[in-house]
Formats: sequence, structure tokens, C-alpha cells
Amino acid sequence: MKTSLRALIVEDSEFDAQMMVSMLRKGGYEVAFERVETADVMEKALLNGPWDVILADYNLPDFNAPTALKLVQQSGLDIPFIIVSGGIGEDIAVSAMKAGAHDYLMKGNLSRLMPAVERELREAANRASQREAKQALLESELRYRLLWETSPDAVILMDKQSHIHFANPAVRDVFGFTPEEVIGQSLTMLQPLRFRGAHQAGINRYLLTGIKKLNWRAVETMGLRKDGVEIPIEVSFSDMLLQGERRFVGFIRDITERKRAEKELRDSKEQFRVAREIQQRLFPKSSPALPGLDIAGGSYPAEATGGDYFDYLPMLNDRWGIVVGDVTGHGVGPALLMAETRAYLRVLAGRREDVGEILSRTNRVLSEDVGNERFVTLFLARIDARTQELVYASAGHPTGYILDSKGAVKKTLPRTGVPLGLRPDTQYHSSGQIFLEPGDLVLLVTDGIEESISSDNTIFGMERVLDVVRANRDKPSAHIVSALYQAVRQFSKNSVQMDDVTAIVLKVSDPV
Repeated sequence: MKTSLRALIVEDSEFDAQMMVSMLRKGGYEVAFERVETADVMEKALLNGPWDVILADYNLPDFNAPTALKLVQQSGLDIPFIIVSGGIGEDIAVSAMKAGAHDYLMKGNLSRLMPAVERELREAANRASQREAKQALLESELRYRLLWETSPDAVILMDKQSHIHFANPAVRDVFGFTPEEVIGQSLTMLQPLRFRGAHQAGINRYLLTGIKKLNWRAVETMGLRKDGVEIPIEVSFSDMLLQGERRFVGFIRDITERKRAEKELRDSKEQFRVAREIQQRLFPKSSPALPGLDIAGGSYPAEATGGDYFDYLPMLNDRWGIVVGDVTGHGVGPALLMAETRAYLRVLAGRREDVGEILSRTNRVLSEDVGNERFVTLFLARIDARTQELVYASAGHPTGYILDSKGAVKKTLPRTGVPLGLRPDTQYHSSGQIFLEPGDLVLLVTDGIEESISSDNTIFGMERVLDVVRANRDKPSAHIVSALYQAVRQFSKNSVQMDDVTAIVLKVSDPV
């Protein structure tokens, strides 16, 4: 297939124009052309391009090649401009070449036309390629300059002796120096004295051996600000050849805030560890062995330990107190408040029979210590194993349940007052006597079970709690407690546990 060629011919002779077109077609080109004779027509033709080559006679009645060449140059177009004339002197031809024409030849020797056109087309293609490469380089340089100049990290360019040749504006934010203050200086001005020798030694060793002793990516070290304050920094280095010289680029980030956050996280984790240890030490090691009763409790701490609490308290007249509580919040504070609550309950349970009075006295003391940030929900039941009698008081705690031998809810155990610590003058009253029967099951939980959430934000809910208990009611109490926890974890797809899960189950059999 022939190569297409669009030629703009500046010529007043139709015959001469056709001769040039004929030569180009014989040379293998599929030529489309336009002939112009005046400056106005040529200007319009240039706008209607594109053109691959311009062939121009030197002298026309109302136009000439030098003027045509100026029009092309003014347009900004890079089109091969070849003068084809019937008779111009060598001096005129040389002058035209100096003005920007690419070649000239005589009309009487058109055999040079094909080689001249092919050569100039190649040269034009090379110039276009060079312009594209130069433009791409300029755009790349501009992108990198914008990247460096807008980067929040300090960027510095150094030579082999660690002298700084470039610094971006972020140097001021990180180190307090302007770019002008650091350019020409050694990198050591940005380092504490104790680190300066090691840096240059590492550079020298790398230049000598090509081996990096340390990773150059995201190295944490210390920097020195202009005001003399040391700051933690993260540094990444890379090396490059720039105009034949080895250069090193450093990206430096102030990690003061990150270090502060990491320390706070470590402190928080340590607080939760301590809270978990306090909490676990305060739970009873075993359940009381009471005739006719199977009692079991368990508490499974959250990721950030909360303030759940359960306990068994020896009381007067061979009775036992069963306690389930929940302190608001997470961490050491709730754990300590739980420990304080436990201490008061244990002391009072050994001296008082009325569970309402025990909660009232505990509340008065806690109200002085808690303040407005925290409170304690707490359920205290007194169990008499001989008579299988239960009396309780509930300070804002979730409802307890008594299920009969068939799993039906026989009685609910709702709250009888507000949570502990809210009002010092609150008086808590005991419930009436509740007599348990063989086959009954008492269930006490904290809200971490009922309020557990699935991946689609569905609440576990009390109905699911009761369904789990019913499905396992023939099993020992300890098994039911464990089954409740497993059901909650399965429901939440083992996602991060946001709250403690605590339960006590008491099953009644025939008294001895």
C-alpha cells in the first residue's frame, strides 16, 4: 500500500505543481495536495491542515518563499519546507536555509525531490519524537516537583558527602529550618550529635561495598529541630544517578503524634491487662455445694475488660447470697469500683439478713466514691437451701428469670430500684419470699449477653437467651452457662467482643 502524503504547494504554475506531484506519486506516495498563490490563501490552508510537506517556488507574482516560510513559522507548525525554484542563486538559497528552509532544489533537476522529501519527513518525525519526549520529561519533572513541594514529609537531596542540594518546603514544618537554610549544609545539622557519625559511616560503607547494613525503608530514629528539640522521625532513603553523580534522596516524617498514640495504646492495653487481672482474681473459684441446688456462674471478659461481677456470699443462718453486677465503663476504673463493691457486699452480707438493707448501705458508701461518671447495676438474691426460698433486691439490673420444669417462664425478677451510686439516699427494698420448686431454674445475666450484636446489627435479645437455656435445661448449670457464651459468640461470628458476658444459673432439685 502506498504511503499517504499531504502536500501544500506554493506555486503559480499548475504545470510545475503537477510535475512535482507526479514525481512523488512515482516514488510511492498517495499524494493529496493544495496549490496556493497568495499569503491569504496560504494562511487559510495552514489552518485547514495538517500538512506533511510544503513545496514552494521562490518567486510568485504576488507572493514568495521567504514570506511563506514566515507564515509557517508564525503558525508554530513544524512542517518540512522545501524550496523548488527555476533559477535562484546559491547565495539566495543559503540565505533561505539560514532563515529556516529545510532544503532547496532546482525545477530542472526534480530527481532530488523524492530523496529530499523522504529525508525531511524522517527529520520531522525525529523532531516530533524529541518534542514529545521533552514534553513528557517536563511534565514528569513538574509532577515530581509538585509532589515534593506539596508533600507533608520533608524531602532532601544529598551528595555522597551528605551535603544537601535540595529541600522541599515541608523541611520547615518538620525541622523548623527554611529550605534556604539547609541547602549547602550537611545532613548532620538535622541529627542529634550522637547519631551523626553513624550516618556518614553507613553512606561510605554502601558506596564502597554496595551493601546496605540497615534497611533504608521506614527507619525510625531521632531528628534535631532548629530550636534544639529532639523529635522522633521515620526516614526512608534511596540512591540515584543524577547527571552522572551519585545522589541520595531522603523522605523524613515527623512521627511525634504517632509515637504518642502508640504510647497511649500501650498504656491502654496495660490498663486493660491490669483490669482483667483484677477482675479475674475477684471471681469465686468455685460454686457453693448446697443440698438440692446446682449453682454455676461464669464471666467472659470483653476485649476491653468491662466491670462485670458475680459472686457467692456466705450469709447469716447458713444462707447464701447470689450476686450479679455490672459497673459502667471499661478498664481499671470499673475494675477497681467492682472490687470496692465486692468488699462492701462481703462485709455487709455477714452482718445483715435483709438484702434491701445491704444494697442501701452499699449505695450510700459508693455514692461518695463514684461521682457522676459511673454507676453499678447489681442483683442480690438470698438463697435458703433448706427451704428453697429466694428473696432478692435489684439495683437497676437486667431482669432475672425463673423457668419451670418445662422451660416456661414461671416468674420474672425485675429491678426494685435504680443503680447503685446514683443517689445516696435511695432505699432498696427486698422482694417477697419466692419459693422454688424441684425442676425450677433461676437465670441471672448481665446485659452483655442480651445486647450482643451480629454482623448485620441484629441484637441477640432475651428470647434467644431463653431458647438456649431451654435447649440445655437438662444439662448441669455449668454447661448451660458455657452454652450461653458459645451461642453469643457464634451469633456475633466471633467478632470483637464489646462487653463482658456474665451469667449465673441455679437449678433446683429435691431438698435433702
